[in-house]
Amino acid sequence: MRICYLDAFSGISGDMLVGALVDAGADSSAIIDALRSLAGGAAVSFEKVKRCGIAASKFHVAAEEAPKHRHLSGVLKMIEGASLPDRVKQNASAVFQRLGEAEAAVHQTPIEKVHFHEVGALDSIADIVGACLGFELLGVDAIYSSPLNLGSGTVKGEHGVMPVPAPATAALVAGKPVYSRGPAVELTTPTGAAVAVTLAREFGPLPPMRISSIGYGAGDRDFTEQANVLRVFVGEPSGAVEAASVVVIEANIDDSSPQVLGYAMERLLEAGALDTTLEPIQMKKGRPGTLLRVISTPEQRTELAKIVFHETTTLGVRLYTAERLVEMRRWVEVETPHGKVRMKVSDHSFAPEYEDCRALARATGVALKDIIAEANFAYLKNPR
Repeated sequence: MRICYLDAFSGISGDMLVGALVDAGADSSAIIDALRSLAGGAAVSFEKVKRCGIAASKFHVAAEEAPKHRHLSGVLKMIEGASLPDRVKQNASAVFQRLGEAEAAVHQTPIEKVHFHEVGALDSIADIVGACLGFELLGVDAIYSSPLNLGSGTVKGEHGVMPVPAPATAALVAGKPVYSRGPAVELTTPTGAAVAVTLAREFGPLPPMRISSIGYGAGDRDFTEQANVLRVFVGEPSGAVEAASVVVIEANIDDSSPQVLGYAMERLLEAGALDTTLEPIQMKKGRPGTLLRVISTPEQRTELAKIVFHETTTLGVRLYTAERLVEMRRWVEVETPHGKVRMKVSDHSFAPEYEDCRALARATGVALKDIIAEANFAYLKNPR
């Protein structure tokens, strides 16, 4: 399995991504030949440049005169008619579908009536198709991304001057970790955001991997305060212990019943909390109380904190960042006398999936502890 990590410390655009993938080893000639098959007459090329002293590849698109506005159906027809591998067509079409949904939400119009403006131009189509082809040429199976640096200031588009992020970009990155740092310009474009949001499995720190190549894709401008490049890491998962940033949410509660707190735990876990615990404590004036502790991903902290406020009587919570070490895990299915059970397996440990065991115990009437024992025995007979 090969993975690619997008390090968008200076934002991401389609041309930066194509340049970075070629810089990491994707065949530029293959991309140029494939993009010639797009029914539009775009001519593409690559150039070696420097951004703040960092050598990078710049992707250029020279398009002939073409309709400035395109419907989604027209763009998808262009992609389907090009000489591209099936997975590239599927990924590129999925990116444009996501773009169409964002534009439809911004303009409150059916997706069939959406006019692609800047992102419908041939250069943006070449960017998206070129990026999807670059991943394919590198044999990438899974894509991960850092939080996206959106930039700041204003950008001039089809609808006049707008604050950064542009409306389509803002709609695309909703729910994803983003921030703003550096020069007051647009750093993440709708095209770049659409590719990252559509294709990346997760947004967060660099996953544990053995890096085989690194590529730098240049943006249009050369800033003095930071290298205006997108960096990509390509390699294989390493199986190393993973360090991830988490947010701990805590509240001291002395006026809620155990039933209310138990229900709050259920709601938090259902909403995606990584873990939730209750701990008895002694509070001021000798009152017994409970410490509610929730471990959250950074992007879920606001949603989970709202649940704490809604489901408990606390008037305030504490938030702090911590590092979480996690072994790489995989799922293995074993067959027991009562049915199949998934096993969570790492290099040093294994455990049956509780919900699978619970479901079998309820369905068969066999004791839960016996189901768990049988699953462990089945795995030990054939560890893998």
